[in-house]
Amino acid sequence: MRADVFDAEKRSAVMRAVKSRDTKPELVVRATVRALGYGRRYRIGGAKLPGKPDLAFGAMRRVIFVHGCFWHGHDCKRGARQPKDNAAYWRAKVERNRARDAASIAALKAAGWRVLVVWECEIKEAALLTRKLTSFLRKTQTRNSRAPDRAGQTPLAPPKVRHRPGG
Repeated sequence: MRADVFDAEKRSAVMRAVKSRDTKPELVVRATVRALGYGRRYRIGGAKLPGKPDLAFGAMRRVIFVHGCFWHGHDCKRGARQPKDNAAYWRAKVERNRARDAASIAALKAAGWRVLVVWECEIKEAALLTRKLTSFLRKTQTRNSRAPDRAGQTPLAPPKVRHRPGG
């Protein structure tokens, strides 16, 4: 293992600068979703849902995760890249991320949500991304596919939207 080129304070500042929200891949996906006409139908960072999806379409019961290939261990060139320094730490970190992702997706599906993962490498081809998002967002779901609880809402259901009269 090589020594770090930065001191502890500088390394900490560099790692704090690594964004977890509003990344380029997220912004590209959100722009594509808006271009498809779904711009007012989603919330960013569904904090009340397992895994905090990047986009949550409550009324449609759909969520989209935008994953970085390296951080979430995708099987593409960038995701397969292994750091040379502190390799054991990074392998374990990516494996923990993958396990957490799988658990979050399973919890969402069990609660009746449809889940789409968009990988960082997939945003490079706009036409493919558009087709993938269109296919995911246009699919309809049958009402009987989820069992309601006592209050008539499914677990993790979005709040009911109240419409103003005449509006």
